[in-house]
Amino acid sequence: MTRDEYIQLCHELWQHNKRYYIDCSPTISDYEFDVLMQRLIEVEKQHPHWIEKFSPTQRVGESLTDGFQSATHKVPMLSLPNTYSDEEIVDFIKRVEKNLDGKKPEYCLELKMDGTAITVVYEKGVFAYAATRGNGLMGDNVSQNIKTINELPLKLDTNNPPDILEVRGEVFLELKQFEKLNQNRDEDGLPVWANPRNAAAGSLKLLNPKEAASRRLRVVFYAMAQGPFEKILTQYEVHEYLKSLGLPVLTEIALCKEEVQIWSFRDRIHKLREKLAFEIDGVVIKVNNLKSQEQIGATSKIPRWATAYKFAPEQGMTKINDIIVNVGRTGAITPVAILEPVSVAGSTIARVTLHNQDEIERKDICIGDTVIIEKGGDVIPKVVSVVLKERPSYAKAWKMPTQCPSCKKDVVKLEGEVAFRCLNEQCPEKTYRHLTFFVSKEAMDIDHLGVKVMKQLIEKGYIQKPSDIYNLTKEKLLALDGFKSKSASKLLESIEKSKDVSLSRFIMALDIRYVGKTTADDLAFHVNDIWDLSKKSVDQLVAIEGIGEKVAVAIFEYFKDEGNLSEITAMLELGLNVQKSQKTLDHMFGGKVFVLTGSLNKFTRDEAASLIKERGGKVSSSVGKKTDFLLAGESPGSKYDKAQKLNIEIFTEEKFIESL
Repeated sequence: MTRDEYIQLCHELWQHNKRYYIDCSPTISDYEFDVLMQRLIEVEKQHPHWIEKFSPTQRVGESLTDGFQSATHKVPMLSLPNTYSDEEIVDFIKRVEKNLDGKKPEYCLELKMDGTAITVVYEKGVFAYAATRGNGLMGDNVSQNIKTINELPLKLDTNNPPDILEVRGEVFLELKQFEKLNQNRDEDGLPVWANPRNAAAGSLKLLNPKEAASRRLRVVFYAMAQGPFEKILTQYEVHEYLKSLGLPVLTEIALCKEEVQIWSFRDRIHKLREKLAFEIDGVVIKVNNLKSQEQIGATSKIPRWATAYKFAPEQGMTKINDIIVNVGRTGAITPVAILEPVSVAGSTIARVTLHNQDEIERKDICIGDTVIIEKGGDVIPKVVSVVLKERPSYAKAWKMPTQCPSCKKDVVKLEGEVAFRCLNEQCPEKTYRHLTFFVSKEAMDIDHLGVKVMKQLIEKGYIQKPSDIYNLTKEKLLALDGFKSKSASKLLESIEKSKDVSLSRFIMALDIRYVGKTTADDLAFHVNDIWDLSKKSVDQLVAIEGIGEKVAVAIFEYFKDEGNLSEITAMLELGLNVQKSQKTLDHMFGGKVFVLTGSLNKFTRDEAASLIKERGGKVSSSVGKKTDFLLAGESPGSKYDKAQKLNIEIFTEEKFIESL
């Protein structure tokens, strides 16, 4: 590979990142992206002097050991004033018009993201550094962590970048990711975050960029502090300009000339709020013309040309009828409030997690209390506060049970954790949750083995550990309620089918603490088989990109357990075929785009697609100018005709097999 080809590969990977994270229209699979990334890593190993600052491999650097350096803001990072009523907005408009000598300006309205403010500086189009707001004049340099955000370009998508571009925006977490992180923290005995904003801010301040990368932060930009202002006259144009550079920008913005248009946008966004994938807490109203903004000016803390209208939080009042506990896969005991059902933010809430004993005591929650429930967007509902004046005489304080409700063994609180745990490895509830995860879609994906069936199998003693699933017989299944010959055969077929499993999926199914799908994929990519993984030291594991020390220790400890090794051996002896994908990086298919059409005799289309991808190729659904090859089976249809018109090389199935 030449240096020019290396630069092109960097650009190609960024374009795929942009299509995935910003345009939401990826053209290659995650696996194909990984193959390209691995090719880039290999090239940089061979030619370390080629490495560019904007290379995708530079997203995650080494751990920061001495905290964060300070960064001075050349343009102060101001905070927006908040308003909560129509009257306050009307007053804001009057003040603006007064400052503009009675002229009525146009306003640019935007979403008020509920994240943490960030400023990012590019020098000649290449990422230079990023900093938090801090005190407005000086913040923390969080460059290593911000670079882990996939949608953030390390090089701007332009051939004519400004010498200096400083953009302001917001780092945030999507709601589903926030829920997942909080559930993991609950399981791990750590305090949960109050909201996505706190979680995002905490993630930016992690000293280990690999750990920050695992949080899957997002970023969006909406302002320019330094840049080509001679070409850009309005706030609306700022959005268009940043988007043209490949930067992620707000999707919901509006130009408003009349007051009534402001209310209309505000009301539309309020209705849309529940459907958004991320948390917002209002709308931002900005004078659109940048010279008018300059004329109106700012105080030392806030701009006079902008304000934020904040939505009141969605709340409801209800009563706690009881507090029960759930036992998680790791043994974490989580208290859950059983409520009088109440409607909040468009959904009925009948139960809400109270997280841990400390949280209950901090909020002074008792059984029988009337409480305020809040649900912003799609965030997990929470108890905001107790209405103490409504506390009845029969209200009862709650304490964590001293015994696990499932196995009756002692519950313990480990040092450094807020969660109480059941440490009994034979706890029925832990076993049940572990087994249901093992057969789930994200793990071994065994159809027809649902919750009710699993409970019966455990109750009858047929299943106590995952390997027992592969010893099930038709006779055992027919002993279950609701099973007949046909349904038993279907389940056995699903179990047999699951024996052919990818290494990544198998690692995921083992349910190693802290190991999710992305980590399982990373591990599978860097080891030969499950036994190779079992022999890795903590240092060797940490050396794998994406694996932090906490995860490495958990993996190492898992494979030190003889019981776990014995269980893996048992499953392999029962016929599990754990497949390591063969990734051939130097093949004629590498980087080439295939389209498949017609019926193949030797393969299914999925099988053919996998063979292409394993050799570094890509598979698309439609024929176009970027298509390199068409694999045509019998009765190929219109794709064949289009490929001929575009002079695209056509592979017969025989030629395809020879090329493999």
